[in-house]
Amino acid sequence: MRSTKDRIRQALSFEIIGLIIVTPLFAWLFSHPMEQTGVLALMGATGATLWNYLFNLGFDHALRAWRGHTTKTLPLRILHAVLFEITLMILLLPIFAWWMGISLFQAFLIDIAFAGFYMAYAFIFTWGYDLLFPPETATTST
Repeated sequence: MRSTKDRIRQALSFEIIGLIIVTPLFAWLFSHPMEQTGVLALMGATGATLWNYLFNLGFDHALRAWRGHTTKTLPLRILHAVLFEITLMILLLPIFAWWMGISLFQAFLIDIAFAGFYMAYAFIFTWGYDLLFPPETATTST
């Protein structure tokens, strides 16, 4: 399993790179000022960073209890990305609606678009991170 220091590096790297990509994209796609989307993205990234740490810790503990190790197969990586994004959407939806002054339904539609982006991004990022910084107990990753 990963150390606390490694998990913090992983979570912060994920969020910083994600912010660099998503803030201008969000402002352009949804015609909102960059300042408004930047603050929203920062609030979302802060919540997502905390959730990322807790979710990954829980997921790894569940994997170890279930399989005896934390190596992720392709189906487990897909499950990991989907579960993370669904739970994060539930946590962030009211904040998106409040900050942007839109209905929960409108926020839900926007949230779905970005959940799709972040789901793919999470899949690619965590796979790449595992290749660059292999977990101590992982021998190979497929």
